[in-house]
Amino acid sequence: MSVPKADDGGRPHCVVVGAGHAAASLCAALVQLKWSGRITVVGDEPRGPYHRPPLSKAMLAADAKHDAEPDPLRPAAFYDDHGIALRTGTRVTAIDRAARTLTLAGGDTLGYDTLVLATGSTHRRPPVPGIDTPGVFTLQTADDAARLRARVAAALAAAGDRPEVSPPRAVVVGAGFIGLEAAASLRGRGLDVTVLEMGERVLGRVTSPTVSDFYAALHRGRGVDLRLRTSAAKVEAAGDDPGDGLRVTTSAGDTLDAAVVVVGAGATPNDQLARDAGLAIAEGEGAARGGVTVDAFNRTSDEHIYAVGDCCRQPAALYEGAPLRLESVQNASDQAKTAAAAIAGDPKPHRALPWFWSDQYDVKLQIAGINTGYDEAVVRGTPAVGEAFSVFYLKAGQLLAVDAVNDARAYALGSRLIPAGGRPDPALLADVSATPKSILDSAKE
Repeated sequence: MSVPKADDGGRPHCVVVGAGHAAASLCAALVQLKWSGRITVVGDEPRGPYHRPPLSKAMLAADAKHDAEPDPLRPAAFYDDHGIALRTGTRVTAIDRAARTLTLAGGDTLGYDTLVLATGSTHRRPPVPGIDTPGVFTLQTADDAARLRARVAAALAAAGDRPEVSPPRAVVVGAGFIGLEAAASLRGRGLDVTVLEMGERVLGRVTSPTVSDFYAALHRGRGVDLRLRTSAAKVEAAGDDPGDGLRVTTSAGDTLDAAVVVVGAGATPNDQLARDAGLAIAEGEGAARGGVTVDAFNRTSDEHIYAVGDCCRQPAALYEGAPLRLESVQNASDQAKTAAAAIAGDPKPHRALPWFWSDQYDVKLQIAGINTGYDEAVVRGTPAVGEAFSVFYLKAGQLLAVDAVNDARAYALGSRLIPAGGRPDPALLADVSATPKSILDSAKE
């Protein structure tokens, strides 16, 4: 079956591939801009766009209210009321740029006038023997979180009948945001938790040693067995019955019995569809590799195709045009608004400040900006469990980023200074008695 592009009334057709935060934000922005065209969202999951941050947090907690379906980003009535077609459980297999059509799994085609790729990223499973053994989880989707939650509940129930044995163990592979959030959630459920991190420190890709040391102490203080410079070398079933659990061999040669294994080892952009269609893709090294190349308006190398969210790499206006691929709800939403404005005929270059957050136990980390290339880190407050503190990152005197731990005022301060190219006095940043106004005034001098 073939679906036309513009309808009989001449209304253009915008098709969004992917049904996550970026897709929902794009739809909302086009509605707000009163764009007159039709919108179709195609997603391969069996549900429409929903909140994903709770997958490693609230959906793993003991609170029974999270046993239900994940919270939708928009009620079903929003899509119905605005004539937005949701095609869930549908995979796009190819883009024909010349004909401006998509091929869907099963053979149907879908025409578009404007295409938006919001395909996100895929959580990595490192090349470890046995990493696909049942009982090893990523937290990519709500179904992943639900299956992990069910397996944890079964392990806890079995242990509850045997008070003479230790609580079941969860092994977490990777100490980035997802890994540490999952570790905190599972520790809160009463599991013993071991975290394996192959790097020198936790959160090594996103923050400074000061903040890394704080989070290492936080988790160890909550009873987590955190092992740095250690990776998983092998995963295998501990027996013939799924209830027997798993056995993890570490790179140090230790063997760990586990009820579950959770992998938080980073993500790779879902850019294969774009690659196959001949769109420009970032081909750098390491973290700079991969992602659909887009301009300041989120346009790809094809004027009829945009890309937003985790799947794309865009020049960062606030950071001298450095091409960045950011994995965050905020970035997906902001880029979607940029693309929507261009589609609606009112293009404005993307200039949003990147920001991120992480909730672990009762500690909130808020990050404003990107600290890459900093040459000075100024600590404000005391980096200790139970205390609020922040780290400000500067390069040649200009503020690049701030990591605020239970310190909303510092986060707000950074959010004002960074977009303005502020050069605050480092001595005032470090002085907890200095007021935000004095710091802002120092940046104007």
